[in-house]
Amino acid sequence: MSLDNNISKEIFNELSFSNEEIEIINAVFFRETFKKGTQLLKAGDNVDRQYYIIDGCLRSYHIDTQGREYTVQFGIKDWWMSDYTAFFSNSKAIMNIEVLQDATVYRILDEEKEYLYNQIPKIESFFRKKLERAFAAFQRRILSELSLTAKQRYLNFINSFPNIEKSVKNYHIASYLGITTESLSRIRKELSHK
Repeated sequence: MSLDNNISKEIFNELSFSNEEIEIINAVFFRETFKKGTQLLKAGDNVDRQYYIIDGCLRSYHIDTQGREYTVQFGIKDWWMSDYTAFFSNSKAIMNIEVLQDATVYRILDEEKEYLYNQIPKIESFFRKKLERAFAAFQRRILSELSLTAKQRYLNFINSFPNIEKSVKNYHIASYLGITTESLSRIRKELSHK
């Protein structure tokens, strides 16, 4: 199913398009729905696509050589998700992406994105700004891992993802925060007594 005009406005908020540009956008974005538990990407896969999330929740994670999972990102409405290390370097995936809640996404392939950039240059600027903000957010996340307590990281998490906590498993949240599930329970108990 192709993208309609309302969705193109949602994805490219604050940009306006001619009818011809909307047709180009409609031709490169495809709507897909996935059930909870679906693996969209596995480590070792080729990465040639990005997903724009309309609804639901996705999680990207890495598994180390000892089999431990590290949640890198949760993706919710109006977020983009892929294994960007592999996507931008044309290498194999190092991340996994799974659907945590039934999700509707719009997919765009790398080659279609390049076509979009050439046909509608303001979209390239839009994506550049999104990437700049994402890079800044990842940098803030790294700094918080280095400098904040587990409790402070948890409070930041619930402020950033107020509707996710009840919908995802505790070990996903704990792995995102870099703590054990026991530590997460202890922090929640502490906060509930305040």
